[in-house]
Amino acid sequence: MTTHATITQTDQARAEQASSGPIQSSAVHGFPRLASKAFVDAWPSAFLAVERASDTESYGSAALSDVIDRSLHASMAHLTGGLSPAAMADAYWDWAVHLASSPGKQMLLAEKAMRKTWRFANYAWRCSLQPNAAPCIEPLPQDKRFSGEAWRRWPYALLYQGFLLNQQWWHNATTGIGGVTKQHENAVEFSSRQLLDMFSPSNFLLTNPEALQRTLETGGVNLVYGLQNFLEDMERRAGGKRPVGADAFVPGKNVAITPGKVIYRNRLIELIQYAPSTETVRPEPVLITPAWIMKYYILDLSPHNSLVRYLTEQGFTVFMISWRNPGAEDRDLTMDAYRRLGVMAALDVISSLMPDRKIHATGYCLGGTLLAIAASAMARDNDERLKSVTLLAAQTDFTEAGELTLFVNESQLNFLEDLMWEHGYLDSKEMAGAFQLLRSNDLVWSYALKSYLMGEREPMTDMMAWNADTTRMPYKMHSEYLRMLFLNNDLAEGRLHANGGAVALNDIHAPIFAVGTERDHVAPWRSVYKIHLLVDVEITFLLTSGGHNVGIVSEPAKKRGGYRFTSRVDGEHYADPDEWVKIATVKEGSWWPEWSAWLAAHSGSPVAPPPMGQALCDAPGTYVLQS
Repeated sequence: MTTHATITQTDQARAEQASSGPIQSSAVHGFPRLASKAFVDAWPSAFLAVERASDTESYGSAALSDVIDRSLHASMAHLTGGLSPAAMADAYWDWAVHLASSPGKQMLLAEKAMRKTWRFANYAWRCSLQPNAAPCIEPLPQDKRFSGEAWRRWPYALLYQGFLLNQQWWHNATTGIGGVTKQHENAVEFSSRQLLDMFSPSNFLLTNPEALQRTLETGGVNLVYGLQNFLEDMERRAGGKRPVGADAFVPGKNVAITPGKVIYRNRLIELIQYAPSTETVRPEPVLITPAWIMKYYILDLSPHNSLVRYLTEQGFTVFMISWRNPGAEDRDLTMDAYRRLGVMAALDVISSLMPDRKIHATGYCLGGTLLAIAASAMARDNDERLKSVTLLAAQTDFTEAGELTLFVNESQLNFLEDLMWEHGYLDSKEMAGAFQLLRSNDLVWSYALKSYLMGEREPMTDMMAWNADTTRMPYKMHSEYLRMLFLNNDLAEGRLHANGGAVALNDIHAPIFAVGTERDHVAPWRSVYKIHLLVDVEITFLLTSGGHNVGIVSEPAKKRGGYRFTSRVDGEHYADPDEWVKIATVKEGSWWPEWSAWLAAHSGSPVAPPPMGQALCDAPGTYVLQS
């Protein structure tokens, strides 16, 4: 029998013999070790080095993949006008799946199709017996495509009536389907309407009786002129030129000519101080913050319709911010940079020029939203320089921000950010295209009809020329603006930060004058009206006729249009928009005198005009001339 001592001696001898070779035993388990101790000790360090190298390679791969994806999306965006195919596919898929699983809705649509077919057949029969038969469907009030008498004749009456019935059916087919998200429903309805409008009988020569009549009268000359107009427009767009006739309106020559001086300039703004036109002025100056999405001189067009000139004639000292047109080097400018270098920088200059005087701050459109942010941060920080706040067609709550929100979702914003990433800004062409899409009948199809089928050039006006003088939007700022305001509604819900802290609109305690316009596609008046829910101060709300621009540029000399308004003092109960319309005071004419009287009531007694600041150049300055 082998003893324990014998086994131990044998194992020890084998171990000593093995120690002279390359194979070593494990100190723990007695298993053979196939590598030297030095190699084993070095293995963790080697593994970490390989891991670090692998990580470095993965970072490079991630950066490369990001560049590939962004470049592809940017290229696609140029073809789609900035609309995300994924976002549209998502919306249509949501609609199609829920419609496919709704047999009741399908049955209702089939019934509507049968009824409309019967209505159309009955109308066609009546037209054959009575040429001026009453139509079976009326266009919407804002639809002027078929208002001409020529559309009442056969067969054109049948064409436009059939088109309207088809358009109405598609509206029923794209709305009212249970389970479809509201944004998807709105996007599908909107895009389907845009597609249908492309095939309107008014857009084609053979189906448009007015265009055919014009062709017969001119012997086809209108089509020759139309082709010339089309080629000229394409050449100008390809060369980045302004539309025909716009060159006749040049800032500093026949628009934006109210006398003034540029008294301050930084990388983002020029500050204009306008010369007084009265012997005495109100002690509180007016600072206007326009939207940087367009040039400032919408508020200083021709002398007869210049809001700036009107204010100076009413005895106010007026300052205007003129925004610089950003380039690729400004890609990282943020929303807060616009607040600091824009509104706050202008206030500091005015305060140094006119110390101990409070300021009437005014903001238009996007500039009004920025002013609301700045005013909230100032009130939070006990900065009492604002005498009043005026918001012109400016939103502070974006839950009902109109048709611009149809395509504001994560997919669309990511796609748009990739488009801006390519150049560092959103190009003015994409911006102009988005606004034209919202009013395609007015800005696209009616223009094409008049210019290309009728062969007529619509006379250029100062506002049309200004509308063509577009600007760019910095990548970082525009991304933040869309995400923080349109997507997340951070301002109204208290999540937006400025100057190191959160801002809340209810911190504002200066009185507010807010203006909405009835036919606003950019800032719907019901959305502007939400300011009543966000502040607890005196609010005068005024609703004027017109759209986003025409409603604001409301010269008193033209006795057209009108407005309604109310003033809410602290403690009064809230009235919703429908109730407000019923109780508001109605007046005819321009709203400018109403605002001027309100400013005067919140100002001190007239004094001598303040000194002009040190002039850098004459108004309108240099930034407004940048293309």
